[in-house]
Amino acid sequence: MKTIRIGAGQGFYGDSAAPAVETAKRGGIHYLCMDSLAELTLAILQKDRQRDPAKGFAADLASQLRALLPVARANGIRIITNAGGMNPAGALREAERVAKELGLQGLKLAVVTGDDVREELDAYREQGVPLDHLEDGRDIADIRDRIVFANAYLGAKPIADALRQGADVVITGRAADSALFLAPYIHEFGIGPKDWHRLAQGVLMGHLLECSGQASGGNFSGDWQAVEALEDIGFPIAEIAEDGTFVLTKPEGTGGLVSVDTVKEQLLYEIHDPFAYATPDVVLNVSEVALEDIGPNRVRVTGARGTKRPETLKVVMGYADGWLGQAIWGYSWPDAPAKARAADRIVRKQIERSGLRADEIRTDFLGLDSLHGPLAPPPAEEPNEVYVRLAVRTKSRDEAAKLGRLVPPLMLSGPPAMGAFLGMMKPRELLGMWSCLVPRELIESKVRVTVTEVRP
Repeated sequence: MKTIRIGAGQGFYGDSAAPAVETAKRGGIHYLCMDSLAELTLAILQKDRQRDPAKGFAADLASQLRALLPVARANGIRIITNAGGMNPAGALREAERVAKELGLQGLKLAVVTGDDVREELDAYREQGVPLDHLEDGRDIADIRDRIVFANAYLGAKPIADALRQGADVVITGRAADSALFLAPYIHEFGIGPKDWHRLAQGVLMGHLLECSGQASGGNFSGDWQAVEALEDIGFPIAEIAEDGTFVLTKPEGTGGLVSVDTVKEQLLYEIHDPFAYATPDVVLNVSEVALEDIGPNRVRVTGARGTKRPETLKVVMGYADGWLGQAIWGYSWPDAPAKARAADRIVRKQIERSGLRADEIRTDFLGLDSLHGPLAPPPAEEPNEVYVRLAVRTKSRDEAAKLGRLVPPLMLSGPPAMGAFLGMMKPRELLGMWSCLVPRELIESKVRVTVTEVRP
């Protein structure tokens, strides 16, 4: 039975390119799929685009392609990435520039556009689409005049269309993570849009690959001490057959671990409803998925089931939501937690007296509760040091900047043994996130695939 090999090349914006290069060199793969985007990443890229309209795509795109394109061209590997972010057309130009530098004439580059729907929001509402917040039902009118970006999660079809047109590199904006990996499977085996069970297997495959090293021993909560050579971790590879069954593995000789336990942990990651995990391409049911160790670093995955894809697509928006002012400083033993809490009380009282108008104040004690919050148990022993992170959210930059003036006096006029003050941290503009659902035909009717060839 024919199989194709699809490799994970990136799990987030800023991920290391080294494992992807190793996969391209000795992984025997046909496709390398690189997931750059999270909702937080969109906010980061939007700020880049605000500073320079030519930006807005992943800044590491050039370095990633410079390292990968020669190996991919030599081995017949096709690359798919959503590094286009907020500016897929700009990312295409960057990819073309790198390809010309490398002398890769004839390379076919494709870009998928149409996920940016900011200019369509008012038209959607005129057509009766409420755009209410997906989780709490708030009316979008509350933030409409503050929206700075709005992007839809596209499915695999336009990426598969680009592959059908011969693209060697496909660049998208906000596509669903799993769609990057599903598209080669659809293209290679002609999977139909209503073949729900095979699509479900393909989405599951993409879900297991989308976080790069997280399925091959990285960020593993089980027996993580036994995972060897994480400094040379191999990113996961899926060998997928026409019927959708696949084996998860990694390149020979690389570090990390592919086992039932590492795969199971990634399987459950972000799956809110195991019976109905909605994606643009299919609604995935993982309740009957079976994982089987069939050899060292080889796990067979079967049993995904699918039902009809949603009639809507998720749209994520970012809106201006004030300014962040923050300060971080530490206290040493003895009584470090008591000193930190006393300092917090002092600064909060001074915030009130100074007239600093804060919409929200938050304090974290790094080393005590910054990860677990109110669920953090009291320390079993007196800690050697504790850091205070105090943050305010305000409506203006000037208000946020006021916090920095309140903390330095604690050095001589607060609890003893203050240290490691990080200085006057510049205020940062905050973006709030808004998710809603839009009928898919309104979005997909404006999706476009453009293929260009690199010329001298």
